Amino acid sequence: MVPERIRRLDHRGFSLAELVIVTAVIGILFAIGLPFFVSYWQTARVRAGAQEVRAALQQAKQLAITTRQSICVQAVTTGYQFRQGGCSGTAWTGPGTDSTGTFKLQNNVTLSGASPVFTALGAAAPAGTLTVTGPNGSTLTVTVAGAGRITIP
Repeated sequence: MVPERIRRLDHRGFSLAELVIVTAVIGILFAIGLPFFVSYWQTARVRAGAQEVRAALQQAKQLAITTRQSICVQAVTTGYQFRQGGCSGTAWTGPGTDSTGTFKLQNNVTLSGASPVFTALGAAAPAGTLTVTGPNGSTLTVTVAGAGRITIP
């Protein structure tokens, strides 16, 4: 048998004032947190773009080693290209490229800066720094050292 006091609690709900206060507190927390989330989202997009460029540079380095020829990573308006035999050579076409040999960057980021050239031994001559720019103007650099080491600060 259930005591009468517990039975009365089953029929009681929340008052309108309690619901309004909880809704207001949730709204205030959302309004405070939204700018931080947007800032984080934009920074994460640029970071993801820089990591994508770093992976592309690693791929170009490996391509230079396996094909035993210089590979230039050149920024173009819609992404980047691998050029065989240096920056004035022909565009490499392979998995992930369109018909012109261009890799598209994700997350609406753009790429600019010097075009590093990887030698058949995996070194970079010349070394360079590529800048990844997000839609909001924030940037992150990807550095290629002369020894072929690729870093994101």
